[in-house]
Amino acid sequence: MKIVLLQPPIRDFYETDIRLQPLGLCYLKATIQKHFSSVRVIVKDYHAGWGRRTLPWPRELTYLKPYYGKADKSPFCTFHHFYHFGADYETIARDLKKESPDLIGISSLFTAYYQEVLETASAIKREIQVPIFAGGSHASALPETLLAHPAIDFVIRGEGERAIVKFLKQWQRKADSLSSKKKLVPSPTRNFPVDKIPFPDFSDLSRSHYLYEGKPLCFILTSRGCPYHCSFCSVHETFGHQYRRRSNDNILREIQLRYEQGYRVFDLEDDNLTFDKKAACLLFKKIILLFPKNDLQFLAMNGICYWHLDHELLSLMRQAGFTHLNLSLVSSNPSVCQTARRPLDLKKYRSVIEDAFRLGFKIVSYQILGLPGETEHSMARTLILHAKLPVLIGASPFYVAPGKVNEPPPSTVNTRLTGLLAWRTPKQRDSVYTFFVVTRILNFLKGISLQGDSSLKTALRVARKSGRRSVAGVKILKMLLEGRGLHGWNHDSFELQPQFRTEHFYKVWRKIDRIATQEGRSIILKGKL
Repeated sequence: MKIVLLQPPIRDFYETDIRLQPLGLCYLKATIQKHFSSVRVIVKDYHAGWGRRTLPWPRELTYLKPYYGKADKSPFCTFHHFYHFGADYETIARDLKKESPDLIGISSLFTAYYQEVLETASAIKREIQVPIFAGGSHASALPETLLAHPAIDFVIRGEGERAIVKFLKQWQRKADSLSSKKKLVPSPTRNFPVDKIPFPDFSDLSRSHYLYEGKPLCFILTSRGCPYHCSFCSVHETFGHQYRRRSNDNILREIQLRYEQGYRVFDLEDDNLTFDKKAACLLFKKIILLFPKNDLQFLAMNGICYWHLDHELLSLMRQAGFTHLNLSLVSSNPSVCQTARRPLDLKKYRSVIEDAFRLGFKIVSYQILGLPGETEHSMARTLILHAKLPVLIGASPFYVAPGKVNEPPPSTVNTRLTGLLAWRTPKQRDSVYTFFVVTRILNFLKGISLQGDSSLKTALRVARKSGRRSVAGVKILKMLLEGRGLHGWNHDSFELQPQFRTEHFYKVWRKIDRIATQEGRSIILKGKL
C-alpha cells in the first residue's frame, strides 16, 4: 500500500517562506511507518521550492484595491500583486498519477487557504480516482467545509498520529465500508504519549527549500497543547488545552539526530517552550554541555510568552545558541487583553526586553491590530510603547481564526492577515491599514545603524547612504512630516496613498520623544526635522 501526504500551494499577497516545512505531515509519515511495516509513505511539498506566479485578484478581495492597488517599492510598502505560491494544480495531479498511490492525504491548515485544498483534490480526481482525506487545523475546526466537496472523501480531526493509525486499521479491514462513503474521522480522546510519537521523517524533503540565512532549518516541537484560552487562537481545535511536554531526553535525541543529518538551525515551534521553567533550564544546560562547539542556532519564530522568562532562562537560552527572541505582547491595553483572555504584565514585559537586549538578543515583538474592542488610541499606545524599546515591531492585522464566530467575515477568503478586517467599516480598515504602515515607518528608523544617540536629521542622513530604496524612504518620511501625506514610490515616481490617515500617524509621532533602534541607540525627536 502506498500513501502520499501532501502540502498544497497557497494563494495570497505574500508568504513567509522560512515557515513552510510540513512538520505535521512528517510526523504522520513516521507514525504510519512505525505501525504499518507494509505501508509506504511519501511526503510531497507542493508549496515550498516551486516559486510563484501572479494571479488576478479574487473577487472577494477587490475591496482591498484602495490599499494595495498601487505598486510601491518603498521601505513602507504593504502588498500589491496576488500570487499562487507553489506548484500548479495540473502539475500536482500529473505527478501523483505517476506515483499511483492507494490513498492521498492533504494538509488543510488555514481557513483562508482551504479552497486551494479543494482545487488540489479536484485536479487529482480528474487524473486518478483515488480516495483523498484532509487533516490539519482548518479540517479540525470546520470539517464540513471540506466534506461538502465531492473530491474530499474523509476528514481527520484533531491531532493526527493516533487518528491516522486508527483510520488505516479500519481501511485495511474495510470496516464500515470506508472506501465507499464520506466520513468524518474524529480524533481519539487521547493521542499517543508525546514521547512515544516517533520523530518526524524529513527524508522526502529537500533541505535547500527550508533555509534560514542560507543554512538548512529544521522545525522541532517540544510540547503540545496550550493551557491558555486566548480568544483569537484556534490551536485548541487541534491540540486541546492540556499541556503535554516532551521529556528533555526525548527532545535532545531528536536534536542530536538532526545534527547528525546536517542541520544546525532549529526553530522550536511551540509558544509554550518555557512554560515549565525548570525543565526548560535543564534542557538548555544539557544543550550547552552536549554541543560544546556552540555551532547550533536556535529560534522560536512562533513566539515565546514573555511572562515565562527571567534572567536565568534568557542567559541559558543565549548560551545554548538562541540569537533572536520573538515575543508576543498582542496589546498594551488591559481591557483588550482581558476581552481576549490574554495575560498582560507590562512591567514584566519591559524587564524581559531590557534583560534580553543586554544579553545580545535581536528582539521582535508582535502586536495584533484591530482586536475586538480596540480603538485607534489603544493601537497607537502599543506602538508608542514599542517605539521606545529596542525591538522590531511585528504588527499583524487581526483576522478571525477557524471556528471563531464572534466576528464572522463575509467569506473564508477574507480570514487572512492581508484581508484587513473585511467585516468592519471602511473607516476601521483605514485605521488598521494606517497603523500597519506606521510600524513599517518605525521599523525603518529602528533599522538605521548609528554610532551613538543621534538626532532625527542625523539618522536620516545615515539612512540615505543605504541605497536607493532608503533614499526614497527618507524623502517619503519628510513629505509626511511636512503634512503632504504618505506617498508610495515606484523607482522614479511618488504617488499619494489616500487611505493612509495622517492623523493616526501623528497620534503616535507626537507622543514619542525618541525612537530606540534595534541596536539600542536613540533617535532623538526633540525638535524633529
